[in-house]
Amino acid sequence: MAGGTGDRPKLVVIGGGIAGSYIAKTLQFHANLTLIDPKEYLEIPWASLRGMVEPSFAERSLIQHKDYLIASRLIASNAVDIRDSEVLTSEGRLVPYDYLVIATGHGDLLPKARVERLKQYQAENEKIKAAQSILIVGGGPTGVELAGEIAVDFPEKKITLVHNGYRLLEFLGPKASKKALDWLISKHVEVKLDQIVNLEDVAEGNKVYKTSSGEIIKADCHFLCTGKPLGSSWLKNTILRDSLDDAGSLVVDEYMREMKQGHLAKKQASTAAKNLKLLMSGGNESKMLAYKVRSTTKAIVSLGRHDAVAQFHLTTMIGLIPGLIKSKDLFVGKTRKELDIDSFIRH
Repeated sequence: MAGGTGDRPKLVVIGGGIAGSYIAKTLQFHANLTLIDPKEYLEIPWASLRGMVEPSFAERSLIQHKDYLIASRLIASNAVDIRDSEVLTSEGRLVPYDYLVIATGHGDLLPKARVERLKQYQAENEKIKAAQSILIVGGGPTGVELAGEIAVDFPEKKITLVHNGYRLLEFLGPKASKKALDWLISKHVEVKLDQIVNLEDVAEGNKVYKTSSGEIIKADCHFLCTGKPLGSSWLKNTILRDSLDDAGSLVVDEYMREMKQGHLAKKQASTAAKNLKLLMSGGNESKMLAYKVRSTTKAIVSLGRHDAVAQFHLTTMIGLIPGLIKSKDLFVGKTRKELDIDSFIRH
């Protein structure tokens, strides 16, 4: 969305996740840039589960926006409406724009301050440490990775994973699912497929859970690892209401005009930033780059600190080799380097 005049155009980025942060970092010297995000920090999403078993890890995976945005403005608030040339925040503030990027990702309810998020990680860790038995509901990447993290760091815990599908990691092929299942079983994780647990029927403090097949599971605590809602629902009441698909995602063209959510956020952000830089400098739209998925890797799901299961274009593998790619550092060092973050945390 474009318009306006002036030497430096006004660029507003809504959403401080991976995509929004990368765009803001890249374009902060090419525009009068404002980042609108309800948090004062970027949370590297694929590193969050490691923070639950090792809270100190979150010290590196939670990055203050101010540590990489040195030539822009941060508004720690929710965007609630979009107008032809302004964004309205939840505090009633109107933020003008010539160009607008929407990169709201998923609707996670996280605290505003980084220190409060660190306290949450510490509380989750204490919850895990205090439990002898743990129930994980959901067998997608979040549930499988959390089970792997706990099983490796706390092998004495009894872990039960309940998934409503007929196999784990259903977004991957059957071979990857079977390898992940076998790995979890080898770590003494009990996996129950084709079942659900209705947590709404469980009273607070109750340690007995019942599955849809009538099985009884005793656990000291549980973690819900099912899908998260998109963070774009608020757009239904804005001028972009007709740009949403049936699932509520913002529709984009091949040039990433209007930002898309997804696991390829860095690549999408790179394409969007290059095209915005071209347009803001007066370049011709015909020279814009089209977004293409070039990687042949479908996914890598970490399994604790050393192993992972990976599905590539021609093969599926599990163990130390894919683990070396992701599991040790979970790409945190790479992300910090790309954002030019110093090796120490600034407060």
